[in-house]
Parts: sequence; C-alpha cells; structure tokens
Amino acid sequence: MRQYGAGFLERWPQCPHVRQTLQDLALCRTPALGGHVTQCDHCGEVRYHYHSCGNRSCPECGGSKRAAWLAKCQADLLPVPYFHVVFTLPHELSALVLGNRELMYRLLFASAKETLLEVAADPKHLGARIGVLMVLHTWGQQLEHHPHVHCVVPGGGLAVATPATGTTATESAAEGPRWVSCRPDWFLPVPVLSPVFRGKYLAALRQAYQAGELQFAGSTQPLASPQAWRRLVRELYQKGWVVYAKKPFGGPEQVLKYLTGYTHRVALSNRRLVKLEDDRVTFTWKDYANGCTRKEMTLDAWEFVRRFALHIVPKGLVRIRRFGLLAHRDRSERLALCRSLLAAPAESAWVGDTVTEPPRPSGLSSEDAPATSCDVPVPPTVQPQPASATRIGVAVLALLTSLVVSSGDISWLPSLQAALTTGIIVADRCPSCGVGRLQTIWRESRPGSEQRQRIPVLDSS
Repeated sequence: MRQYGAGFLERWPQCPHVRQTLQDLALCRTPALGGHVTQCDHCGEVRYHYHSCGNRSCPECGGSKRAAWLAKCQADLLPVPYFHVVFTLPHELSALVLGNRELMYRLLFASAKETLLEVAADPKHLGARIGVLMVLHTWGQQLEHHPHVHCVVPGGGLAVATPATGTTATESAAEGPRWVSCRPDWFLPVPVLSPVFRGKYLAALRQAYQAGELQFAGSTQPLASPQAWRRLVRELYQKGWVVYAKKPFGGPEQVLKYLTGYTHRVALSNRRLVKLEDDRVTFTWKDYANGCTRKEMTLDAWEFVRRFALHIVPKGLVRIRRFGLLAHRDRSERLALCRSLLAAPAESAWVGDTVTEPPRPSGLSSEDAPATSCDVPVPPTVQPQPASATRIGVAVLALLTSLVVSSGDISWLPSLQAALTTGIIVADRCPSCGVGRLQTIWRESRPGSEQRQRIPVLDSS
C-alpha cells in the first residue's frame, strides 16, 4: 500500500473515505503512528512497538475487538443446532452495487432478514420466530466483487400465532410460549427461500429507483432509461438467485469457531500474501470448484490495490447485524425465556469456554508489532521506566472477571485473577533471555485522525 497506493489513486480517483482508509493501512505499525520502545534490563535487547491504525479494513487490526465481541456472543448461544445460510446477489447487479453501496447493502440485509423471518414463521415450514445473526461479505477468493451475507441461525424458535385462531401453530390458547425445533439436519427449504429473497430485493430496488435514490454512472448510465431499467428487472426476475444452506454446526463451540473466521475479517489476510516482485503481487486462493484446492494468483500491483479497495465498505455501515430473537432490544429476556423452555442451564454454562484468537505467525498480539531491528534510534534523554502490565493482559483480566461476576458464580474468581496476573507478569519478561524485565524507555502517543490526514504517505498530487 505504501509503495503503490499513490499510483492507484492517480489511475482510479476515490472518495475521501477510501483515501483515508488506504492512508491508515499505509501508516499501520510505522513510526508515523507513534508507539513505544522497550529494553531488557538483563540482556539489553531493544524492541520497537508501533501503534496499529485500528481501521476495520486493515488485515492486521481488530484482533482484541474480535475477541471481546466473541466473548459477548457466548452469552447468546442456545443449546440447539445452528445452521448457516448464505444469500448472494447476482453478478448482473455488481456494477450498480458499487455505485450505490450503502443503499444496496442495506437492501441486502433487509431482504435476507425478511425472507428468513417470514418463511420460518409460516406454519407450513416451521411456524416460529427465529433469531438471525448476519455478517456482510463483499469479496470472493480472487478479490472480485461478490456481495453476500452469511447468516447464523439457531435451529428453532418461539412459536408464533396463526392468523386464523390467534394461537400458535403448536399450542392451544391456554398454553404459554413454546419452543419449536426444526429437524436435526434440515432448517428451511432453499427452493422457497430463493424466490422469496429475489422478490423482496427486487421490489425494494424498484421502489428505490422510483424514488430517485439510485445513482447511475459509468457502465450503469444506460440504466437510467426506464426502458433499460425495466428490461434489467425483468431479466433478474427470470434468473434463479443463489441461496445456499450449509449443514448444521456441531454445537456452540463450532459456531464460535466459525464466527472467529467470518465476523471481523477483511478481503485478504496477510497469511495469503506470497510475494511482491516486479510490481506484481502473488497471493493464494481456494478453488471451491476443484475440491477446495489451494492455488496462487498473480496480479499487477495496482490492480491488486484496486480489488482490495472494492471491499472498503461505506463509512458508518454496520457489517454485523442481529434480527428476530437476537435483536438487541430485550434480547436478554427473550434468550432467558428460550433457555427456560429448552430446560437449559443459565448463561454461565457457556461462559466457561474460552475464546481465543487464531494464532498469528509472529506470535504477537494484534495491537502492537515489535521489531528487533534498530531502524529508529532510541532517544537518549528518556530515562527507563518501571515495567508495567501489558495492555492486552489487563484487558483480558478485566473482561474475564466481568464475565465471571455476571454469571453469578464467583467462587473461583480469586484463582482466576491469580492465574491471569501471573500470565501478565510473564508477558512482561524478555522473550529472548526469559530472565530480564522489559522496561519502557521511550513512548510517543498515537496521532489523531486530523493529524493522520496531514501525513503525505499517499499524496498523489
């Protein structure tokens, strides 16, 4: 990004939000964002830790946020099978989506949500109000534009009232709420989900067109004509839209493992990068059509940056959303009712499971990236300061302590705090000699957003 970002912006001018995102990625873990320097009081080794950019589109940032988010998700898990459903927009809409990202992504969320809730509430299928967790993805394995939403759905829900009698499909008027379970290996029929999803999305899209909310430019300019627009909509109605339902997860642990890889991801992780040579980038991709075989693809460096920039979502757009039983309002009360109907233990049953971030090749945290080289001189006027607990260690201690207290069982809280405190102290020891303590000898605060904008890293003018 530092080497080819300016050239990319010259070829393909971008909006301020995309420019700022590319700027943040270029500055991530560099001296420009500040950081701190530590030195071992035993062997004298100096290590440099630069601040991360914290941008949600950065492949290396967000690890601590992901871990905290997953810890909260544990309290929402129910002891039922979970299913995975994917709703995908057809490629004929790709250019129109790129010109209207915020609107089209919002319609994608709304149409997929309404499809699942409506079909599940139909007594012919399940007759229940379900919960849905949705995650927006905009990329394919080759970084092409491929907008779709991944949905994690518990296998069942609360029985809903039928229009004719006012009672639920599975209970009499005298009975209270009831949990309705789906089949162990079957959630909802895909042949029903696909046309319903298509109809809802296209109906909302036509309303947006009639209200003048769509923007047409470039290759989509001809669609501004009413004749061309009606022809496109007619072709989309005749096309089968892809809705994919995977096999159910094995249990709550598998759900968390899935969420770890899908929630806070961006288009490409650093582990997939192979080499940069002669202005060409080589990365790995998975060929699903050929038995998930790992292959390599080489692109022009500026084309690689262009494909990556396609997946920078609009500013303020929420990529992870909850609906139905998992909606934020009164979620705790609804899930407590579901557990009581399922004769499930309290929330603390799942809190005991640990949530760990996938191992990093460097073995480092996601907040700081140390380096042992001496590229940046240590200011000689700054005196060593006493070593303190690591920021990540303190955060983990506070998070787990709050979870234990909220569960109501605090009998093993002292032992937990003692074990974590020991781990924090060990983390402050020198990783080279294992004896000395790391002391902070220099520190520079992270610049604000306005200061970052004045750093001419990607200034193509």
